[in-house]
Amino acid sequence: MAALDELQTLISSTATSTGAAIVGLAGRRSGRGSGVVIADGRILTAAHNLRTDEPRVIFADGRRVEASVVGIDPTLDLAVLEADTGDAPTIPVAPSDAPNDPDIGTPVLALARPGGRGLRVTAGFVSAAERSLRPRGRRVAAIEHTAPLPRGSSGGPLLDAAGNLIGINAVRLEGGLILAIATKPLASALDRLSQGEAPARRELGVAVVPPHVARRLRRAVGLPERDGVLVRAVRSGSPAEQAGLERGDLITAAGGHEATGLDALHSALDEASESGRLELELLHGTEERKVAVDLTAVVADR
Repeated sequence: MAALDELQTLISSTATSTGAAIVGLAGRRSGRGSGVVIADGRILTAAHNLRTDEPRVIFADGRRVEASVVGIDPTLDLAVLEADTGDAPTIPVAPSDAPNDPDIGTPVLALARPGGRGLRVTAGFVSAAERSLRPRGRRVAAIEHTAPLPRGSSGGPLLDAAGNLIGINAVRLEGGLILAIATKPLASALDRLSQGEAPARRELGVAVVPPHVARRLRRAVGLPERDGVLVRAVRSGSPAEQAGLERGDLITAAGGHEATGLDALHSALDEASESGRLELELLHGTEERKVAVDLTAVVADR
């Protein structure tokens, strides 16, 4: 019983100390969701909670205010809103160099205010390490946990037992498990979003298929198998088109590293963001060539 008493105390104290930092989100034509006050006038939530209309934020005291989007990054599925947060407490995002990544078995608390309809606080444990989400194709580190949540909880925070913000709840899985976007690796990106800075992420402008599919397709037409990312479409006016990439090109290396998959290609793009130039090694049929892509090239047709 001692353990249950400790759990009850933890949940109760968390609800008392930080419950007012949890907000509900609702819109005239959108669904409902949750969010967390991370600084004065700033609310963090999941980007997929936002629709075409201005979100309305509902606070613990019943106050309802219109919010505006300060920064949104669909690739991370995160957004920062600006609203009059009044005297609501804050749960700041931990810096990226904060210690203690959550391991399997780490106790966690999930909080939400679904559409503003009352506070929810549930307890659970981290159930899997090194999980990920792909909201827009790029891998985003995630935390899988067992704290159950009702619909409308997406965008609410995941806390460790010390009350530190470690994730934003995003996806409900079969069996009641939840995936939360890990906030620690994204601390700098969230700081920029809070300041209204748009994410500066480079794009090639191609649609691709992963290596295992590329190998099967090459084998089907009698070509030798090679590891790489296969280009299935090139967007008009994109940096890829201007560099001469074509449908059927197999990207075997990017930025001097083997293109073992989509994550490797995205990593190469991120590394090349500052210089704006990315070297690619390509294979078309049996013909090999190298190209230099100017990632700063203007995309004419998105």
